[in-house]
Amino acid sequence: MEALKDILSVDTEILGGQPVFSGTRVPIETLFDHIEKGITIDEFLEDFPGVSKKQVLALLEVANKLVTAGNIEKLYGIAS
Repeated sequence: MEALKDILSVDTEILGGQPVFSGTRVPIETLFDHIEKGITIDEFLEDFPGVSKKQVLALLEVANKLVTAGNIEKLYGIAS
């Protein structure tokens, strides 16, 4: 798995500290907005050539790990 710093960065000097794909000014949120609208990952990558497919897939892997049943329980304070 990629190091988080290779996937995204947060810098108050870039978009006011909004999380962006490392090495770009492309907000992470933009990927999820595209997916929500039914736009494919390949189309997203065409729109934002500074973002690599490796970064997108690694970010989705991180998101998947965060949104597992065990982590959701912790986030919502649900007792296991």
